[in-house]
Amino acid sequence: MELATAAVVSTASIHPGRSHFSTPRAASWPSSSSPSSSRSLSTSASISRSQRRRLPVASAAVELREAAAGGGDSVRVIETPQPNSSVKFSVEVPPSICQECYQTTLLEYSKRFKVPGFRPGKIVPENVLLNYVGPQHVRAATVEAILRHTLPQALSSVEERALEDSVRILTKFDDMNEAFSLDHVFRYDVAVDVVPEVRWLSEDKYKNLKVVIEIDEIVDAEKAAELELKRRRKSLGLLRIVPDRGLQVGDLVVLDILAETITTDGSKGEKIPSAESTGFHLDTEENTNLVPGFLGSLIGIRPGETRTFPIQFPESFEQETLQGVRAQFTVVCKELFFRELPELDDLLAAKLLPGCNTIDEVKERILERCKEVEKTAIEQATDNAILDQLGKLVDVDVPRSLFQEQGQQLYGAKLLQLQAERKLDKDQLASLSSEKSVQEYLKGERENITRIIKQMLVVGEIFKAENLQYSTDQLVKEVENSIEEFKRYNQDYDEGNIKQQVQDVLEAAKVLEWLKENCTIEYIKK
Repeated sequence: MELATAAVVSTASIHPGRSHFSTPRAASWPSSSSPSSSRSLSTSASISRSQRRRLPVASAAVELREAAAGGGDSVRVIETPQPNSSVKFSVEVPPSICQECYQTTLLEYSKRFKVPGFRPGKIVPENVLLNYVGPQHVRAATVEAILRHTLPQALSSVEERALEDSVRILTKFDDMNEAFSLDHVFRYDVAVDVVPEVRWLSEDKYKNLKVVIEIDEIVDAEKAAELELKRRRKSLGLLRIVPDRGLQVGDLVVLDILAETITTDGSKGEKIPSAESTGFHLDTEENTNLVPGFLGSLIGIRPGETRTFPIQFPESFEQETLQGVRAQFTVVCKELFFRELPELDDLLAAKLLPGCNTIDEVKERILERCKEVEKTAIEQATDNAILDQLGKLVDVDVPRSLFQEQGQQLYGAKLLQLQAERKLDKDQLASLSSEKSVQEYLKGERENITRIIKQMLVVGEIFKAENLQYSTDQLVKEVENSIEEFKRYNQDYDEGNIKQQVQDVLEAAKVLEWLKENCTIEYIKK
């Protein structure tokens, strides 16, 4: 039993693995003007400095090189570049090193086990030890010893560029174990990911950057304030039954909705459960989420009336399975109401916004709030546009290990957010944390994850090139705030990881701040 345990531990050290989730990272970037707004690391994405650490291969490689210089046989390594910033090494280990590892393994077993008839620490003859331990165990342990002994030298040429936890032994262990012989060369293949090269697509790199930002009308503070005042007034209105007319814009209607696909020959197809509803309340003034043509097909409908009409879902529809689908809707009007709105005068002010005495005061305070929202929205839109533009200026061959880690962190952040919003129970969280769920997310979000990694790598390049800095006080404050965030939701955390993530967030904020001052930004209305 002791031998089996030792073998498992040794194998784990050779085949490094990662848990599904490390500490959750953020899914969006901070605003450069207010890094404190990004204090929750569960809402920002970054490439941890731990991923940038190099493999500690130098010392063992030097030891092997010195042994070779002293007359011993050396390991032969053939290096072959691979896609996704990976390097493959075909390794040939001479019999002399295999013999050395074999003897070392026997010595370790001799010290570890109490063989009947031999005092502890006494050298046990090879044949006796093999019979006691089992030759198959000694063979497997020797193969592991060879890998541990030769991997550092095999990877020494990339020791300054190799990404931590990215080593992959490509040759199956069973194949190595079966082929092992003390009299022949021992061969295996291993691969490792390296820091990807950021290749700029133009000579100017990020200099003379021009960014065009489209601002949605809803972000406009004046229009947003008008809509907010209207919404508050509507909430104070009374619903009255419409007695003698059909539906018109401004009414609220209660509907039963059925939906079926239309086949190519025009016949009815399958039901569309996600488009069906019973007792659906539709405010005709707030219809931005409706399928185009749906509301227009209902104008004039009266209580008790049923209408059937075709609709084609747009190609840009959020639900992918319905994009471009032709459907037939059957809608029953159950109830129809109009709003009787209160007079918009000073008597209504306190109800519209507590603490206000006049309508003008209500309008002023609502406008102030909307201007704050507008400022934040524009800042975020600016940050997103700059980062998006930066990603288009470079070509990066993203390593597999970097993609996996970043994707897992984003997925972990997503689950953390859902949990914080109390949208997941224990069973749902366990299901979504499964390997299958993680891999499905990585597959579906491949393009987005790759885009984020490219942006982060570019940010790191600019931060270093422009010699940007942030204060120690900022770092300490943000780390403290982030830890409080984790404690608030009873989440486990690693303070070292949090510090690394905060450093990435602050770097991004500084780079965005610098770019805003040194690039051309144009805002246009959508």
